Amino acid sequence: MKTWILVLGLAAIVIAAPVAKAGPADGVTTLSAASKKEARSARQVRRPAPRRVQPQRHVACTFMGCQPVPAGCYPVTQYNWNGVPTGFDAIACRR
Repeated sequence: MKTWILVLGLAAIVIAAPVAKAGPADGVTTLSAASKKEARSARQVRRPAPRRVQPQRHVACTFMGCQPVPAGCYPVTQYNWNGVPTGFDAIACRR
């Protein structure tokens, strides 16, 4: 039993050992123009397209609370019957 464990352990070490590639004797590797181009294109990082900026929505604080203004409408200052501002907004829509 111990011999099988030893054999399997050695086999795992032999299989997992990296294989060294033999290069030129002087240690300088030369690449062809095609392989240089492939290596350069493999390194290039693809950038995502810029995202569109979403227009910010208006918020009107009316006497019923703050709420988003619907499309085509805009907030305006609300006034009393005598022309004094109430401190709240009103929502005005175009026709």
